[in-house]
Amino acid sequence: MSAGATAGKDAGTDARPVVGVSLKLYMGVAETRRWLAEVAELAREATGGPAVELFVLPSFTSLGDARELLAGTGVAYGAQDLHWADSGPWTGEVSGGQLAELGASYVEVGHAERRRHFGEDDGIVAAKTAAAVRRGLTPVICAGDATAGALDAAIAETLGQVDAALSGADGGEVVIAYEPVWAIGADRPAPAAHVRAVTAAIRGRLAERGVRGRVIYGGTAGPGTFTELTAPDADGVRAPLDGLFLGRLAHDTANLRKVLAEVASRPPAGAP
Repeated sequence: MSAGATAGKDAGTDARPVVGVSLKLYMGVAETRRWLAEVAELAREATGGPAVELFVLPSFTSLGDARELLAGTGVAYGAQDLHWADSGPWTGEVSGGQLAELGASYVEVGHAERRRHFGEDDGIVAAKTAAAVRRGLTPVICAGDATAGALDAAIAETLGQVDAALSGADGGEVVIAYEPVWAIGADRPAPAAHVRAVTAAIRGRLAERGVRGRVIYGGTAGPGTFTELTAPDADGVRAPLDGLFLGRLAHDTANLRKVLAEVASRPPAGAP
């Protein structure tokens, strides 16, 4: 197991699997600092080279701590949101340029909670994706079906969100986090067959549009999830996943360690 990172626009050329962690608003500043120190130690213990790229997304208030504590570890960091404008009269907002100045490599856009609670629609997600790419940040674009139902409908809904976001990705690298909303906070991840079909459609859309990027799964993810979702079906086909997007289960860095080892041990996306 190991962790490492490639920052900014070079990230899309990286063939390694990738694991991301969003802390949302669960930790205070002191607690986040302790967690970042544990992640840094975990990365320093890694041997054999950076087999898995790891990025973490703390609150804005902890980006300075991330810059300090993760320096030299190979772990990338970023933010959970940004504004679509580079500057101007936007009280309380944070720009992509400011994130880049703080050393951020990634920024999350389009999460279901932002859509539901703050009214962010496809147009806003596209504008934020464009703002990220303008500043050399890799957008982690969240997309997923709102309710469990027919697979065709899930694919159509998810690809609609992906298409809208990619309209702002002009020439940039992306990470698409497939997060079926109905699986977020559930007891189990979405069924492997469902994830396999939707992520295959996402990967196909990236290829159609000529966008370099990786596809990861979020929505109740932890130790065992990657193995479960990438197990071959009856025809030997694997879900074309490049990694996972983790939430509260990764607050315990012992779980994060297990996930990194698990992801590193699986065949790369698309392998037979």
